[in-house]
Amino acid sequence: MITCEGLVKIYKADDLEVVALQGLNLTVKPGEMMAIIGNSGSGKSTLLNILGGLDRPSAGQVQVGPWNLLKVNDDDLVKYKRDTVGFIWQNNARNLLPFLSALENVEMPMMFSGKLDRAYAKQLLEWVGLKDRMHNKLQQLSGGEQQRVAIAISLANRPQLLLADEPTGSVDSKTSDIIMDIFRKFNKELGLTIVIVTHDLSLAGKVDRVVAIRDGLTSTEFIKRNPNLDHSQPLSGGTPEEAHEAFVVVDRVGRLQIPKEYLSALSIGDKATMEFDGDKIVITKPKSLEEDETA
Repeated sequence: MITCEGLVKIYKADDLEVVALQGLNLTVKPGEMMAIIGNSGSGKSTLLNILGGLDRPSAGQVQVGPWNLLKVNDDDLVKYKRDTVGFIWQNNARNLLPFLSALENVEMPMMFSGKLDRAYAKQLLEWVGLKDRMHNKLQQLSGGEQQRVAIAISLANRPQLLLADEPTGSVDSKTSDIIMDIFRKFNKELGLTIVIVTHDLSLAGKVDRVVAIRDGLTSTEFIKRNPNLDHSQPLSGGTPEEAHEAFVVVDRVGRLQIPKEYLSALSIGDKATMEFDGDKIVITKPKSLEEDETA
């Protein structure tokens, strides 16, 4: 569904250049539910904006289904955003119109596309647990209920891909669990591909896979969900790390993306020695550099 290779995004302001993404690699399969984690400023929201057609990449490759987002023209980009992708903002105000009811909010994007379907709009609100609240104005709904309206809005165009930017960042843990259960329901029953950006590692047990973005704003590590865990059961052992296995990223030409702190711990800079002993690959500091330091 998604393929990013060597993805670069550079923002320019006057004479200043900010590299938000530098060579990011990412693959997402159709029907996968995954999370992208990283600290503030790591580039995860920039990636989501590019996948959502809200920002243009500077270089590299980014393919979503049949769409090449590096080369797509403006007219096709509008069609992509209208027909292929749904977006949930961290700030509800960007999804919702406060003077409309929940139902009218869901119908609004349908009206823009000329495909008003009131029955489907009501069905979406029923799916997110707001059957009895659909005619309420937004100020009559709680923050969690408003976020569920935002989820219904994001599905109004029947997208193939759902992107969510910190969808549980402003709600309590109980509401967060409700929202993640809704995502899983749409993922399983509709076959919807879902990508969630978050800084909350506790969500790792509620998705199929987690990709960490860090160190140079590059995708450096996969954390794969234990396939023996049932989605409806809590993580055994209590912590997400105990139920996941970490992987470094290998791109299509065989290059490894190793977390910087691992290299720093071994005092490895821009060069390293690699040996294969028949069972594993060993990466060490070059002996010549060690000898120079000793001398």
